[in-house]
Amino acid sequence: MKQKKTNFHVTATHFIMTILLVILLSAAPAAATELKFTTQEFAPFSYDINGVTAGPAVDVIQLICKEMGVTCSFKLYPWTRAQKMVEKGKANGMFVIGWNEERAKSLYFTPPLLMTEYGFFVKESMEMEYDKPEKVKGLTVAVYGPSNTSCTLEKIKDSLGGDLTIDMRYDDESGFKKLSAGRVDAVFSNRDVGYALIKKIGLENIKYAGAHKNLKYYIGFSKQFNDKSVIDKFNSTFLELHQQGKIQSILTSYFLEPAMLQ
Repeated sequence: MKQKKTNFHVTATHFIMTILLVILLSAAPAAATELKFTTQEFAPFSYDINGVTAGPAVDVIQLICKEMGVTCSFKLYPWTRAQKMVEKGKANGMFVIGWNEERAKSLYFTPPLLMTEYGFFVKESMEMEYDKPEKVKGLTVAVYGPSNTSCTLEKIKDSLGGDLTIDMRYDDESGFKKLSAGRVDAVFSNRDVGYALIKKIGLENIKYAGAHKNLKYYIGFSKQFNDKSVIDKFNSTFLELHQQGKIQSILTSYFLEPAMLQ
């Protein structure tokens, strides 16, 4: 009887330990094998070529994923939907985005990817070089939004005591078309995006009047739906490639300015 009791005790203990091991293994975060990204039509940073998402940010992410030994995939959506996909955990990350406190509550950010700026575009016939907000006082200004860009323009409006009319547009192109036709006085836009749109649409009567704000663009990952160790690995790989000059090489090949890392 004692032998049977001992065998039962050993068997029960082995069973319990096996169950605990299964629970621990299932609870442990699995190593990432694929990272899914969303973005928008945002040339020259990201855009569609025959159904394939392309651009400098895509090239950088692909290089990082390759170095990490994971696959990465990309989907281009309207910007509101692209953000929702990340918020709901249907994608791991999104790009390119500016940093702000509200986004930092829900997103992990990479090191800064590239430098760019917000500024004003006007018609060639307008003799104006922008160097301070007072230069656009009383004007009607088109801007894409809601966005970080439109939020910045709202702050400019506030600094002018409200003496500026904002024409909010749900796409980038329509504002530039209205400016070309003389239906607004200016467009507030990312400089590089503005130049790309002017070239794409073939507008020849618009110029860049000057910068209002320099900014950095990043890649963002959902805090809720990503294992932080995976994002830490992504960021450490980013830094290694930056130190080797490979990320800078990709960006400069697109005539973009890489961010300086301290």
